[in-house]
Amino acid sequence: MDFELNEEQKAIQALCRDFAREEVAPCAEEMDRNEEFPYDLVRKMAELGLLGLPFPEKYGGSDADTVSYALAIMELARVDASTAITLAAHVSLGASPIYLFGTEEQKQRYLVPLAQGKMLWGFGLTEPGAGSDAGAAQTRAVLENGSWKINGTKAFITNSGTDMTGGTTITAVTGEQNGRPEISNIIVPQDTPGFTRSKKYRKMGWRASDTRELSFVDAKVPQENLLGERGKGFQQFLTILDGGRISIAALSVGLAWGAYDEALKYAKERHQFGKPISKFQAIQFKLADMLTEIEHGKLMVMRAAWEKDMGREFELTASLAKLYSGEMSRRVVNEAVQIHGGYGFMEEYPVSRFYRDQKINEIGEGTNEVQRLVIARHIGL
Repeated sequence: MDFELNEEQKAIQALCRDFAREEVAPCAEEMDRNEEFPYDLVRKMAELGLLGLPFPEKYGGSDADTVSYALAIMELARVDASTAITLAAHVSLGASPIYLFGTEEQKQRYLVPLAQGKMLWGFGLTEPGAGSDAGAAQTRAVLENGSWKINGTKAFITNSGTDMTGGTTITAVTGEQNGRPEISNIIVPQDTPGFTRSKKYRKMGWRASDTRELSFVDAKVPQENLLGERGKGFQQFLTILDGGRISIAALSVGLAWGAYDEALKYAKERHQFGKPISKFQAIQFKLADMLTEIEHGKLMVMRAAWEKDMGREFELTASLAKLYSGEMSRRVVNEAVQIHGGYGFMEEYPVSRFYRDQKINEIGEGTNEVQRLVIARHIGL
């Protein structure tokens, strides 16, 4: 059993750590305060090859493995979750469906510029009335005269409305199979008539990322914009979410790691009763427990990523990692704020931002409750 990273993985980790500290950290607080999308950072990530990290070179990617990708997300989230989720959603939800299920023509037309970082892409699954029950989607796509006519609404879609966004792949009911809705995935370019984006949501966390509601009113796209087989959309998005859970688990670990970094630094600087609070056993035990949980979460993420790279079944380990890391990050960030005391409640300290950013990790890519259902199914319950 070898826990050592290979040289490529170490290099990508170091690259992302330096980028996060030197480029992201100085502007993270301001971007959060102003709810400002990080266009400059996204372009720099594209130049570094991060937007196409796990995709083959022939499609404009960097040909890295899932372990490297997870390490990249961790390092970015260690400084700023908004930047991390922008990358994670672009790769796991935006580009991956086209890579996994697209035709060669679709890959050349969409995946290549996505991997090169020339544009971003969204994935529209959730609806106002269909969250955990994704199969209850009400968006409809009817095939008429060689085109899909789409009507419906999508909610909470990341990277869907930026100036760099090229479009969104959506799930839609395209018919009926054995008395049940037939769900398919359809590629919808940004300039499609009848496809509109709302203003950005005002969010508790991830304020610098782009999240919007999407509306389709008789929006028409060519028949060949069907992604994969008709009626296979449900199975496709389950596969997409499995990979996405590794991303969110990595983001949770990185966020917790960043909160721990801040708490450790503060504990060494803050003096009470004539000495640094890091000298008090109560604070030492908090920090020891925080690091223990972070390392546990990191190992779970690395195992899920490694299993995916090895071509093994990774659905269970991805759900385990996502569930544990999300809840772990809540505990760690809460303790980080507690160590800061009253200052942890002030926006001038990063832990307050980490505290707000953390909660969505327990909701997105399948809630904690859904993860428990997935895990229960895998153990035969």
